[in-house]
Amino acid sequence: MSTTNVRNPLFARIFPVCARMMEPEVGHHRSDLVAGLRGRVLELGAGSGLTFAHYPSTVETVVAVEPEPYLRGKAIEAAEQAPVHVEVVDAVAGDLPFPDASFDAGVCSLVLCTVPDQAVALAQLRRVLRPGAELRFFEHVRDASPRKARVQEAFDRCGLWPRVAGGCHCARDTRASLAAGGFVVERAREVEVGPRWGLTSLHLLGSARAA
Repeated sequence: MSTTNVRNPLFARIFPVCARMMEPEVGHHRSDLVAGLRGRVLELGAGSGLTFAHYPSTVETVVAVEPEPYLRGKAIEAAEQAPVHVEVVDAVAGDLPFPDASFDAGVCSLVLCTVPDQAVALAQLRRVLRPGAELRFFEHVRDASPRKARVQEAFDRCGLWPRVAGGCHCARDTRASLAAGGFVVERAREVEVGPRWGLTSLHLLGSARAA
């Protein structure tokens, strides 16, 4: 039974189709995202589970959080085909039901744009990661172009984009949020996904460590 009551029925059905279409372009970024991880890993916002197939055999267990019921069902199906053990959990980023320091690494993929409060989500991640653990991230971010960033801000401010995109905010400065949340970004590179004119084309791929 769902406990989080996070429902985006239309977006949840469109997202897996779009994600599959983008996989030829995005798949190698997912592989880079999780390469070299070990032990017990928390994946925040698993969506339909497309990252599961990319985890290396050095990972003991992936605990994948997904609050949206339809997407969680897709993630459970994907977990059955994953090369590592994956447990899909109904929970939200702002209230993770795990003990302190219980994970060796964390993974965020296209999810920090959707959480209601990035500071709260990152504080929860810091709590459940062991001291010095690595946080991998692949997130679309506020564009470097001031003109495009203003367009992104306008879409967020009017509520149009969050409503049609499952709570997504396209103008968030996630690198700054990571630093403010007590994570030290050790490496990050900007990658373009989709056409440059797209509202969320600029992505940040990298890793940070809990300070």
